Amino acid sequence: MDSLAVRYRPAAAPPDRRPRGPLFLTDRKAPAGTPTLDVCPETGRSRLSYRRAEEILEENTRLPANPLAWPEDIEDLDGWTLHRLRHIALTRDAEGGTSTPMLLARSRHASVRSLERYARPGVDAVARHVAERDPTARRRGCTFSNVARRGCK
Repeated sequence: MDSLAVRYRPAAAPPDRRPRGPLFLTDRKAPAGTPTLDVCPETGRSRLSYRRAEEILEENTRLPANPLAWPEDIEDLDGWTLHRLRHIALTRDAEGGTSTPMLLARSRHASVRSLERYARPGVDAVARHVAERDPTARRRGCTFSNVARRGCK
């Protein structure tokens, strides 16, 4: 097994299974002198470097990122990156209605302009947002889910 294998801690981990600490860990104990925030208080293992975590993620997501590809072509494929996951998370938050100040704080961007490249809601999310906030459609009982069914305009 790779000595730098990734250990993942789900967001809803049971209390007895590492509820805090770094997300991606090495298989080794942290060497003496490692900063406290880079060591898991439960296991004593150190945080995996961003570069190595991204390498492992990219290698292991080549087929899921390219569902129509053949497994024998795996070496020529690109997988997901941590940066791409960041884009996805911010876009989903934006589609879910998270406020701009909260998106800025979460992404650590200083300006809305730099955030625009990350949070790009899709067409369906924009249509749902408009339908939910249209006062005339609400009075007639039209919602995003029944616009197509009942022909509300």
